[in-house]
This record gives sequence, structure tokens and C-alpha cells, in this order.
Amino acid sequence: MTYKNLLLHSDNGILTVTINRPDKLNALNGETMEEINAAFDSIYTDPSVAAVIVTGAGEKAFVAGADISGFPKQTPEQAMEFARMGQMVFQKIEDCPKPVIAAVNGFALGGGCELAMACHLRIASQNAKFGQPEVNLGIIPGYGGTQRLPLLIGKTKAMELIMTAELISADEALKLGLVNYVVPQDQLIPKCLELISKIRTKGPFAISAVIGAVNDHYKKGFDGFTSEVNRFGDCFRTGDCREGTTAFLEKRKPAFRGR
Repeated sequence: MTYKNLLLHSDNGILTVTINRPDKLNALNGETMEEINAAFDSIYTDPSVAAVIVTGAGEKAFVAGADISGFPKQTPEQAMEFARMGQMVFQKIEDCPKPVIAAVNGFALGGGCELAMACHLRIASQNAKFGQPEVNLGIIPGYGGTQRLPLLIGKTKAMELIMTAELISADEALKLGLVNYVVPQDQLIPKCLELISKIRTKGPFAISAVIGAVNDHYKKGFDGFTSEVNRFGDCFRTGDCREGTTAFLEKRKPAFRGR
């Protein structure tokens, strides 16, 4: 597929997906969301992709929000479809069986904060700002912000941030547990690569099972503990399990093959 609003760069199994609308501070419009959806469909099935970094073009913004230019003319039904589509795309990111890291290089507001929260890990540059300012427009977050933010930082603080539309710094986001690390801007991608390098020394099937089991705890109708038991058993069907346990007993590094 040819992408208009995304830049995709693959290197040694790591795919960097860059939202490329710097003149709009990388705001998410319908076309961009469709491209993100298509990109992750490919990521799911492409065996050459081992991990993903999601970032924004330029140094000002990761994603400054959704493109609201068409909002005044939307009907309630159109708005609901807009939200459903965004939630579907971000759920696809959250459920991706391969590690997805958000490299937050500036403003992550509204849909941008929601995109970052859908990723498995979040690394922020020192100039990053986070927030869900939708109430300033007379609306609420629609891409999962009212659900994921309380899970990540707790209900009390999430309620405050969403209702006041207050923006927080990268350091505050770190204190609240919204991000994993804060680094200088020029160290943002290197820190992501460092984490991916560590993760890739582990069993790929086990990493996918971790993502699935953790996510299942928060899904309606799912018993996370049962999911853990089932995925634990599934690991024992893999060659990686045999290799990992044998390598441990033989006091050597395992050579995982992802199967």
C-alpha cells in the first residue's frame, strides 16, 4: 500500500511508523486513521517485523490531536462512527502480538495521547506534553481516553485531567506512570531501540503471550487469570519453551526461533 500520511522505515526487524503531517502537528484525520489501520494489518502478518516504534514527524508534536475541522458539521451518528473507527484502530495497536513503543516527541494531546496509551510502552522526550483537552471543545475523548487513562494513572487523577483539560509535562507523566522513561529528544529513538533490543532476546511467542494476557485482564467478559493459565500452557507447545528451559539448565544463552 502507498501511504500519504505515514512514513514507514524498516531496519533489522524494527518498523518505525511516523505520522507525517508536521504542518498540522500530525493531527489524525480519517485518511491517516485508515492508513494506521492498514499498516497494523500488515504488521500482524509480516514475519519480518519483530517490533514497532510509533512516532510523529518533526520535534514539536507526536500527535497534537484529532483533526477537528469537520466536527461542527458532524451529526451525532457520524460522531459515534468516528469514535468507533478510532477505538477499533487503537485496539488493534493494543492487541498487536509484537511490541509497540510510542516515541512521544512533543505534544500528545487528545487523540495523540490516546494513540500513545494504546501502545505497549511509552518513551517521552523532555519537551513532551500530554493531555485530554476535549472538554474545551464541548466533547469528551472518543478514542479510548476515558478508559485507558484511568487504567494507567488511576481514576482520581484521570478524572481531574480529563475534566480540567490540564496538560502535564513529561516529568509529571513519568511520576503518574503514564510513561516509562523521559529522555532528551536526541535520545528518544535510541532509548526505544535499547528496550526493543532487550525484549528481542526473549522468546517471541512468550512476549506475545504476555501482551495478550495483560490486555485480557482489562477486557469486559474476560478472566485474566484464566487467560494467563491458557497462555502459560500454550507456551509449553513451543520449541522456544524447550530451548529456554534447556538453555537455563545448561547455563547458556537461549537461541529462540519464535516457534
